[in-house]
Amino acid sequence: MTGNSNKLLAVLATYKPAPWRGRYSLSRLFFNFYLLVMGSFVAIAIFADFVISTAVKGITDDYTSRFMRGTVLLIEDELFRRPRSEWPKAIEALDRKFAYKLSIVDRWTLNLPPIQAARLDSGELAIDVQGDIIYHRLKQTPQILVVGPISPERNPEYPRGIPLDLRISLLTWSLIGVCLAIVVWLWVHPVWRDLEAMRQTARALGEGLFEARAPSMRSSAFRPLAETLNGMAERIQRLIATQKELSSAISHELRTPIARLRFALEILADTPEPCERERLWRTMEADLDELDGLIDSSLTYARFEREQPELDLTAVEIAPWLEEQVEASRMLARRLELRVDHSTLPPLLRVELDLKSMPYAITNLLRNAIKYAKTRIIVSAEVLGDQIQVHVDDDGIGIPVDERERVFSAFTRLDRSRDRATGGYGLGLAIARLVLEQHGGNASAAASPLGGARFTLSWPLSQNVTES
Repeated sequence: MTGNSNKLLAVLATYKPAPWRGRYSLSRLFFNFYLLVMGSFVAIAIFADFVISTAVKGITDDYTSRFMRGTVLLIEDELFRRPRSEWPKAIEALDRKFAYKLSIVDRWTLNLPPIQAARLDSGELAIDVQGDIIYHRLKQTPQILVVGPISPERNPEYPRGIPLDLRISLLTWSLIGVCLAIVVWLWVHPVWRDLEAMRQTARALGEGLFEARAPSMRSSAFRPLAETLNGMAERIQRLIATQKELSSAISHELRTPIARLRFALEILADTPEPCERERLWRTMEADLDELDGLIDSSLTYARFEREQPELDLTAVEIAPWLEEQVEASRMLARRLELRVDHSTLPPLLRVELDLKSMPYAITNLLRNAIKYAKTRIIVSAEVLGDQIQVHVDDDGIGIPVDERERVFSAFTRLDRSRDRATGGYGLGLAIARLVLEQHGGNASAAASPLGGARFTLSWPLSQNVTES
């Protein structure tokens, strides 16, 4: 099993994700987005034109009928001044005078929509589907006067070319396309630049460069994404640093008790005296307890550093809760005077805290004070502004000013605490600070009125805090 684990670790140690070799193309992004926008715009315009044309067709046909009615009636009067045999010649003569074609056809040759056919048979003007040819029945005769096509583009006598309306449409759509291309470019270019910057950052993070950060985004749409990416990178970097720190520190801390255990076992094998063997057993038990405490403290610190859990805040009456925490540690104090002073607190003050994590902070401060106090320890609490502060004072040797911040770093022990009997593992104060940071507060060190060290836990009084 150990051999397989070593092989797996060797594989993971040498594994490095292959970087993505693709390339984002600004031109491709621009053209794809431009075609999407332009195609959507054209489709909407064509649909809107169809809807509008359909809606106003009746109005247009009615306008055309009223506009051409006088001309049609004049042509009809001109024809009826002559015999019907001369109508073809008369139509040819009139046709040369008009800008549109005139002709006479039999009624049965026409295939009109039912509505227009009914209009034609009732003596009114009928219009074809395109709205460009007008039909009129000549005074109860079976012959129909055909006027049109009215538009020059459909008149075969006019020279062929690009119709005027088509030329205007092409020019209009060309200008729209150019203007839209400029707008799309002005929008796509900063977006592409931000995407490329985030891609480079993600690629660097994938290659293990966890100090890489996404630059400031120019597009407001990508700022939250960049902030999330940077936050993720910082979190990963901190977790990896914590893992390395824990691995290095735990490896160092484990050596001493393991060496003592090995030494005691070697001596135990060659020691026949019962008293000496019992002493060695007690020594090994103490070393095992030390190993167990180190592992437990390390796992607790790693959990608080890694998880950042959602707090389950509960309103508790602070004075009895402090008494309860102190009583739990009173056996460790031995002959030390350990008391709680909550005389400065408002009566029956309730505060909100997490009942699972906050005891870690109080207990670790008490254990630290018990290690260094000479005769007494006082736990007190007070309300300062919108903060609740809990102080743990001892009459020990205190902490130098320049060391008061460093003591909250993991695996930090000051020179005066290197003795294994009092030194601990340097994790208690680090755990206390992590717990308070999760509560939105802080843990700090200062000089104690008793002459030793004062450790203070401070966190906000929430809006739900009430005084009974």
